[in-house]
Amino acid sequence: MRRGRRRWIRRAPIGVTRWVGAGAVIVALVGVGHAGHANMVNALDVDYIRAQYDKGRKLTAIDLRSAGEFRQGHLPGARSLPMDQLTARFQEVPRQDLVVLYCDCARSEVEVAYWFLRRQGWRNLSVLDPGFTAWGQRGYPVER
Repeated sequence: MRRGRRRWIRRAPIGVTRWVGAGAVIVALVGVGHAGHANMVNALDVDYIRAQYDKGRKLTAIDLRSAGEFRQGHLPGARSLPMDQLTARFQEVPRQDLVVLYCDCARSEVEVAYWFLRRQGWRNLSVLDPGFTAWGQRGYPVER
């Protein structure tokens, strides 16, 4: 897959992880996956998200890390919604435009938030791939 493109990650049976191609990983979540995009996570590469910022595309980054980590640095314009507060505050996530969920955690953890919001009716979601650390390592802008 070329850099900056969208990746769909298929859910697999519990406990199963498959390696595909050059580093793309298919990670298991809860339950058994079925055919079609309905059981896939919309994972967007950090380079693609940066390009969207550069183009002026309206998007909302949701930082799932702790409030302290958020204060130390986050994506431009990001909103802080710590993972441990998600079930109480999920209505704060916009239903329009692109929403990019991210944290500094295992991919499976951010996918839990993704699937929780999908079950609540959100369809405008994506996950920053591979995460906030990669964003910073590329020297992309970080707000403090």
